Amino acid sequence: MAKSSKRKATVKAARPRKRAARARAPEAGPVTLAQARALAQGPRPRRAPRRALVAAASPGTVGAERKKLALKQREEIARRIEEYKATLTIMKKRGVKGLGTAAGPSAKRRAPGAKAAPKAPATKPLQVFAEGDSWFDYPAPFFGGSIVPRLEKHLGVPILNLAKAGDEVRYMLGVAERKLLTAQLKKGCPAGGPWDVLLFSGGGNDIVDNPMALWIKDFDPSIPPTKPERHIFQTRFDAVLALVRAGYEDLIGLRDELSPTTHLVFHAYDFAIPDGRGICHLGPWLKPTLDLRKFPPAAAAAVVKAMLEQFAAVLASLEDPQRKTTVIKSQGTLVPQASSWHNELHPSKKGFDAFAVLFHASLKALFPGRVL
Repeated sequence: MAKSSKRKATVKAARPRKRAARARAPEAGPVTLAQARALAQGPRPRRAPRRALVAAASPGTVGAERKKLALKQREEIARRIEEYKATLTIMKKRGVKGLGTAAGPSAKRRAPGAKAAPKAPATKPLQVFAEGDSWFDYPAPFFGGSIVPRLEKHLGVPILNLAKAGDEVRYMLGVAERKLLTAQLKKGCPAGGPWDVLLFSGGGNDIVDNPMALWIKDFDPSIPPTKPERHIFQTRFDAVLALVRAGYEDLIGLRDELSPTTHLVFHAYDFAIPDGRGICHLGPWLKPTLDLRKFPPAAAAAVVKAMLEQFAAVLASLEDPQRKTTVIKSQGTLVPQASSWHNELHPSKKGFDAFAVLFHASLKALFPGRVL
């Protein structure tokens, strides 16, 4: 029994080493995204432990905490850019495994006895960055996060993700975040060259939550179920959509001015179900307004769908393949049932998987041969 237990322990101890060996990058030639990330990782400096805030809350301490949060956010952005640059630099140098390589100089041209030149990467890795809301920045502990990490696996290349959960278009194109977007478009990819694609997810947070009570009327049972848009204060909602559109128009204008070869890719979410589910003490974002306005469940879902269809129409009016602006037809992807959603505004694991497939198909059509 002792020998058997010892042998089992040896086998168990060897397993992690075998897994590490499988993930280890080859010394030369194309690499996978996981291998490039492993090569890019270096020893990280140890940070000094943060001191706990023990003083009573005051304008001064609140202001100090806000400054710390802003600094932490800037540090996180810098970290993402640094890691992206290191990973993509490796992949640009060595190639993306699975996309093929170009042959080096032929044997006839090599001097006698000279070693064959290493194969040069045949396909330039797609250079992608993302800005947006929680559909691009969902907490990773929940089944692997948002669309972005899933899409990376499909594409075989990293994505510089600058999205922030809860963000709204009016803030993403406001002063502070506009500066970040402008810098990325102007400077281009940290690994060199212009960006090929900017993925943008925004508008959902602009039309939901507490302000939604301003453009939803009280439920009127005399309105036919086929006319849910009649429950919307249309003039007010048009003003909200106009603000969202202004943000998208400014984004297109920045791209045209600073990085005209960068393709913009948008999406219009899907038909959220206002069932009162939130996440991490955030939300719900839909049901409170609809309860306030005394909507029964079926009518509540119908008016949310009507709002989202109008949002999609705004994006559709901005699509222009000639100007490198694409809108993914995302609405209707999910089966209209609660299990398709993790909460009121975010898809389930399978739902995010389905959207990653949609994005991958779109990028593969736009850049044939550049992605897996």
